[in-house]
Parts: sequence; C-alpha cells; structure tokens
Amino acid sequence: MSNKITHITRRNIFDFVQVEGFWWAGRLDEVDFLSRIFDLENIKSNDSRYKNVTEDIWQHRVNNPNDWEDNWIFSDQRFNLLGCDDSLLLNFLCEMIHPLVRAESSHVNKLLQIFNDNLKEDDFEIIEKTKISGKPIFVGRIRLTGKESLQKKASYIKEILNADYVSQQINLMEASIENSPHISIGLAKELIETCCKSILDERALLYDKNWDLTRLMKETTKLLKLTPDDIPNEARAASSIKQILGSLSSVVQGIGEVRNEYGSGHGKDGKFKGLQPRHAKLAVGAASTLAIYLLETNEIKH
Repeated sequence: MSNKITHITRRNIFDFVQVEGFWWAGRLDEVDFLSRIFDLENIKSNDSRYKNVTEDIWQHRVNNPNDWEDNWIFSDQRFNLLGCDDSLLLNFLCEMIHPLVRAESSHVNKLLQIFNDNLKEDDFEIIEKTKISGKPIFVGRIRLTGKESLQKKASYIKEILNADYVSQQINLMEASIENSPHISIGLAKELIETCCKSILDERALLYDKNWDLTRLMKETTKLLKLTPDDIPNEARAASSIKQILGSLSSVVQGIGEVRNEYGSGHGKDGKFKGLQPRHAKLAVGAASTLAIYLLETNEIKH
C-alpha cells in the first residue's frame, strides 16, 4: 500500500483522539502495545545511554514519566505515523480498537467513527474482518465506493413501488452486504423478480408463479418492447442499443446463477465458502440499476 492518506487526515485523527480523551495504548502499557506493530528491539534509542527504543520508553515514560508527553507517539519521527506507509498507519489504528487493547464497546465504536469519518476523505476505511470471543477484529482497506449510489437507487425504487415489503427487502439487502453477502445476493435476484411481477401486474398480464427469473425478465422486456428486435435498424447507434438490450438477459442470468451457487436460497455443505462484500455490491448494484431501468421504462410507456 502506498502513502495516500494525507498528513491532514492523520493529524485530524490524532487530534480527535486526544480531544476525546482516548489513551492510544488502551489497557496495555506502551511497550506491549507498540511491540504488536513494531520491532522495538531494532529501533534505535535517542538517548546514547540506551540501545533501543524499548529502553528509551522505559527511561522516559516509566522511570521519568514526565520526560515525554502522553501522546508522544503521534509525533515521534522514529515511528513516523504522520508520514508512514498507509498500511502501517491503518494497522496502528486497528490495534487501538483491538479487543485486547480496548474492552469497552462504546469506546471502540467512538474511535471507529473518528477513524472512518476522517479516512473517508482519502477513500480509506476500517471495517470488521472477523470476531474473537464475540469481539470484532478490524482491518483497514481502500474504501469501496458506490455505497451512497446504492442507497440513492434503493430510495428511488422504494418510491416507485411504494410497498412496505419492497422497502424491507431493499433495507435487508443493503444491510447484509458487509456481514452476510450471500443474503444480499439472494435478495438482488428477488428484487428483479419483484419489479418484473409488479410491472406485469400493473399491465394486467397474467404470469405463471412458477416462472423462473429468466422467463419473467423475458416477458417483461417483451411487454416493454425492450428486446433488440424492437429497435429499428435506422435508429442512431442501433447496433449499440441492441447490444445493450441483449445483455439484459445476460445480467439476469448471471445474477440468477450467482444466487444459486452463493446466495441465500439453497442449503450449503460444510466446505462452502461464500463470496466477499465486493461481489455482493456488484450483484446489488446490477440488480438495482436494472430494476430502475425497467420501472422507469414502464412509467414512460404506460
């Protein structure tokens, strides 16, 4: 990872931590905390009497605790938290909210909010990776963009369909992306099904409840005249438009297949490994975009 988190962002994080009164080492002593991240034995002391920074810390923070200020770590050039590699900074922040370091969940949540409120300015974030004894373990990463876009799409779909169950479906789909991507993938498929059935119901076109997603999509696009055959050859960019419309069935088929393999609709064996949140975002984003396209077309042509 490079150095894309700016000096301003880093300084803001450290300032907020100090203003809010959080002790960076939590319930560990300073050497124990820093040794989780740095090889202290190989970092030289600034005091000629001592071999390394471990002895340095003992002398100036334990033996003579007033030699250095409490938050000396944020400006010490040997650790260079204001200019180090992004991955090292994120590791430091994640250790600050590790359950071994900080036990109070309200403090963890507050620090996480401080970190992410500032990191988002540089397109980074800290997220929960796993749990240990029911407590979250965090990891830093480049921020996955598109969440706000998904939320806007979801709000728009809710307005058009105006049904409580649709809102619940979308809310659950969004909420499940990070921690239960298989649920989001299953709901992405169901969202397209819901939109197709709503359009067919509105147009009073009968359909078989046993139709699969591909058949529902086929009948809906025929009804809305969205098949490639409906585009006259003399239309501008006719070939490109036909190619896009022809790909709609591929999108639907792909989401259906992903749902069948990884979604929430089928039981899995003990060796099953699910997809990652980024895959769920792809499925949810594609389903939302397609749903809006179908619903807007229906409004225009109805």
